[in-house]
Amino acid sequence: MAEDWLSRRARAAERAVPGAFDLAECVREPIHLLGGVQSYGTLLAVDAATGVVDTAAANTGSLLGVPAEDLVGGPVTRVLEAADWAEALEATSGEDAPSAALPVTAGEASAHGTFDLSAHRSGTLLVLEFEPRDEREAFRFSGFYQGVRRALARMRSAATVADCCHAAVKEIRALTGFDRVVAYRFDGPDGPGEVVAEEVTEAWEPWLGLWFPATDIPPQARRLYQDNWIRVITDVDDPTVRLYPEIRPGTGQPLDLSGAALRTVSAFHLEYLRNIDVRSSMSVSVLREGSLWGLIACHGAAPKVLAPEVRSACELFGAAFSLQLAAIEERERADGFARSGARAGAVAELLDADVEASLLRHEDAFRGLANADGVALARAGRVVTAGLPLPDQLAAELRRRAALMTPGTVWSTDRLPEVLAADAEEEPDVRADGPAGLLMVSLGRSGEFLAWTRAERPMPREWAADPAAPVRVGPRGERLTPRGSGAVFRSVMRGRSLPWTAQDQSAALEMWRLLTGLVLRHANELGRLNDELRMINVDLDSFAHAAAHDLKEPLRGISNAATFTLEDAAGDLDATSVRRLETMRRLAGRMDELLNSLLHYARLGRGGLRRDDVSLDEVVDTALEVAGPRLDDERVTVLRPPALGRVRADADRLYEILVNLLVNAAKYAADRPDRTVEIAVETVPARDGAESERALVVRDNGIGIPAGRQNEVFDLFRRLHGPAEYGGGTGVGLAVVKRIVERHGGRLWLESEPGRGTAFYFTLGDPGAPAPESS
Repeated sequence: MAEDWLSRRARAAERAVPGAFDLAECVREPIHLLGGVQSYGTLLAVDAATGVVDTAAANTGSLLGVPAEDLVGGPVTRVLEAADWAEALEATSGEDAPSAALPVTAGEASAHGTFDLSAHRSGTLLVLEFEPRDEREAFRFSGFYQGVRRALARMRSAATVADCCHAAVKEIRALTGFDRVVAYRFDGPDGPGEVVAEEVTEAWEPWLGLWFPATDIPPQARRLYQDNWIRVITDVDDPTVRLYPEIRPGTGQPLDLSGAALRTVSAFHLEYLRNIDVRSSMSVSVLREGSLWGLIACHGAAPKVLAPEVRSACELFGAAFSLQLAAIEERERADGFARSGARAGAVAELLDADVEASLLRHEDAFRGLANADGVALARAGRVVTAGLPLPDQLAAELRRRAALMTPGTVWSTDRLPEVLAADAEEEPDVRADGPAGLLMVSLGRSGEFLAWTRAERPMPREWAADPAAPVRVGPRGERLTPRGSGAVFRSVMRGRSLPWTAQDQSAALEMWRLLTGLVLRHANELGRLNDELRMINVDLDSFAHAAAHDLKEPLRGISNAATFTLEDAAGDLDATSVRRLETMRRLAGRMDELLNSLLHYARLGRGGLRRDDVSLDEVVDTALEVAGPRLDDERVTVLRPPALGRVRADADRLYEILVNLLVNAAKYAADRPDRTVEIAVETVPARDGAESERALVVRDNGIGIPAGRQNEVFDLFRRLHGPAEYGGGTGVGLAVVKRIVERHGGRLWLESEPGRGTAFYFTLGDPGAPAPESS
């Protein structure tokens, strides 16, 4: 596995550190199970169902007036009024309930009258955190609220990510009063971090532009930052208050404090903060699409207690900051797409049916589309490159990856050697002259792709710690000491290219659209790739869906107006007017049916398939629950073998196919006593040159279809009979069947003779199924 050689490298690096400090000890530390809280508050964990205290911090005696030993096992109402307990339960009820904050009054034995209570769920427990509230310095929420509103407004006006980060750190520092506030961006989920914006007091050295090793924030800390928006440390020299009992009976572990604001701090992290002369800190998470993008990190030279309202405001600010970053990135992506469209269109005009030869003739235009050093096209078993060479081993790996991607999916990286190393079972042999950056769009499931490559661009970085030795051992040889001074270490990052921009990615996507629409469709009409691409027309699906949806509302108004006129003025209308209004209402109803059918047809092109191993017999049984009564009404007998076998398909869509075909068999039954519809699996000639393939067939002995009109039955809204004949309908059913079959990569056809019946055959794009089981 990849982890094997990576972990060997990590252990080798650890052995190189003087004193043989085990960095893995920091990485493995269970920081959510440290068994203590910060002393400015206290904590109770209470069984939510019974109200019995399960765990208590050891300082409840001094803050709440009842020692922890006396509280555990007793009712929480000894220190919390029943109404407050009920309110805390109610505020945190329901699945994924957020934490709640409310002012409460402790029992008479408490030396403090009022507390700020924070409550959150942890399994079956309700964790209560009490922080003394100083009424003499009551929180002036109205003034602070206006400040928060102004801060959010200023941040929303930011036009770029850099502007947004600078606005965020400035406003957070103004709200909290910390000496240093930085925006800290991670270089990947497990990578180092860079200070991209900073507000700092003049007495402290600036960090802007400095990088910090990944070990500064280990994986378990990043997971907690991802789950909790905010983390506050009031005083690095605070004496940790232990929990009672330290180990919960029946669990073998301390209380899980993942969601606790008072959670104590790792000794490693405390030493880290002391070493950079920080006494208090706050970290606010910045998330992008559910993943940790970075942090707003705040440091103070003196202890600082933040009221819950301030923490809540900062948490809100962090959420708004995350949303604003997402909005800016989406806007940049949209702008990039608009700008890249014209450029991609100009390049596409240079192409002809021989795509590979066109690429070689116009390689400068192709590479310039994404500011790349090389371009590669893998198609029809060949890989054509121009500019930066693409090694054969790398081309094969990219074909493998492209085959796993949905056509039209864009994938990029500016650190290709690292990505290849992470997936390799052994340490890869990466060529120094090979590409370091890759921008690739998948052209098909067979591993075809279009890719742009960039050469390595060595990047200088300034580090706040020596990246070759990110940790040192403290004076006693037992504490992590990340750095001892503000010295800047300079290094050069290798194996990286210039990063790909949103405009580069948009250009790749637009090029895919133009290639598939203008060139590949004509150059490879019989190939499997274009069979799928002709079926997928996203713009048409969106138009059909929007048009049908938007037309329904005025149509409903027309129908209602006709109905109300008939009801309100029935005696005042002549027969001609009544007839016209009834016709209007009937036609509106017919139009509504057609629009419903159009909506359903459009949705089939928008949703994804959920293929699974499906029993054909079970799907047929389910379809007969709907179609069976109609078949019985028309006296049609269903014939089927004892077992039909299994198939890889979307069960819901397969059910829809069978219902449509069985209902058709009932609607068009012939006037004969032995009316039948047969469901079977048969061997049929294959279209791709193979000897045969398996197909599912639904065969009836109904009225049949004239030879000259058989292709028409699959057209949308096409009926071969009048609207009221043979049970009526909208003419969408067989068009829906055809679309579902094509979505599966299969084919649909019919054999019919007037007066003798019709057989509908279909496959589902799986050569191994459907296969009949032995009886």
